[in-house]
Amino acid sequence: MLDSALLLLAALTALGLTAVFLDFATGHRRIRALGDVARATSGPSISIVVAARNEARGIEAAVLSLLRIDYPALEIIVVNDRSTDETGAILNRLASRHPRLTVVPIAHLPEGWLGKNHALFTGAARASGELLLFTDADVVFEPTTLRRAVTAMGRASGVRLQPDQTIDHLTATPDIRVPGLVLNAMVAAFSVFFSLYSRPWKARDPRSRSHIGVGAFNLIRADTYRAIGTHQAIAMRPDDDLKLGKLVKKHGFRQDVVYGRDFIVVEWYASLGEMIDGLMKNAFAGVDYNLVAVAGSTSGLLVMNVWPFIALIATGGVTRALNGLSVLLLVGIFWVCARYSGSRPVYVLCYPAAALIFAYIIWRSALTAVFTGTVTWRGTAYPLEQMRANRV
Repeated sequence: MLDSALLLLAALTALGLTAVFLDFATGHRRIRALGDVARATSGPSISIVVAARNEARGIEAAVLSLLRIDYPALEIIVVNDRSTDETGAILNRLASRHPRLTVVPIAHLPEGWLGKNHALFTGAARASGELLLFTDADVVFEPTTLRRAVTAMGRASGVRLQPDQTIDHLTATPDIRVPGLVLNAMVAAFSVFFSLYSRPWKARDPRSRSHIGVGAFNLIRADTYRAIGTHQAIAMRPDDDLKLGKLVKKHGFRQDVVYGRDFIVVEWYASLGEMIDGLMKNAFAGVDYNLVAVAGSTSGLLVMNVWPFIALIATGGVTRALNGLSVLLLVGIFWVCARYSGSRPVYVLCYPAAALIFAYIIWRSALTAVFTGTVTWRGTAYPLEQMRANRV
């Protein structure tokens, strides 16, 4: 009985991974790279809105990169969200030297808001641009990024497209840089899991429920942003970037994604512990705070991404051959993601361990929230029931 069950599991796993591999191989090829998009000579006005809280480590480099952006109609708004480190002093010094930079201080967080979401909402309310770019306070931009992005949206002057070819919301995957083998392997695995979760190549398909949003780069038409309810509609969502994209899709607007490698750079977490703590805030939210969904998603994660490596040794005969096929398919899936994200394919050797760590993050996030009744984000604890109530 056990042998038959293991054989059936191996067959189903190989079949499922074959479908995933084909989806990845064809899907990722359909996403454009920002570097392949022509630079616009002019376009609509853009307001960059940044939420910053205790970002002294990287805020100066990030803001200076924004000030170097080569775009004619641009305003830069950085919201200092109750920072207790040197963030405010750094921003004020930069603003005194660069008139194009506006710093908006926030001293109090209103009830019913997460800090970052409120900061982005506050900054957007001050913005005058036809397009709004929401980005994080640790992102460094290449100067031509926005000229290419407005072309990708079909909103550059001189670009003539049919109305259904223009984009209301464009997001870009950043070039994530971390130190050391372990963190780079985790980032490479994260790109696989994120692709499995969001299927970004389907975001442009109006018939698909797949949607996309990335905190490093969410470029949206200002009137679209207002039509979907602004950040007020996702005031208590720690996964605000992805849920912004979901709102765009639910309201019938068009969105797309590009690869931002070499144009949008994020110096991510500095240690494994920091990465685990950072990802915990979104892990439970990603399954809408549902423990059944946690159990199902982590079981699938382990069965599809860890068990084939173990079973390659623990089983024999046809079952072993099928598990060997699954391992090869996982290597292929990893290679596809690595090719487009810039990761090294050799990190696949750490893939099973990374999957185990991500399962741990999801369960730790869920159990911590359930037992404490709170979700802690950016130094503030919020009631779990209040977070659950903000469904999108």
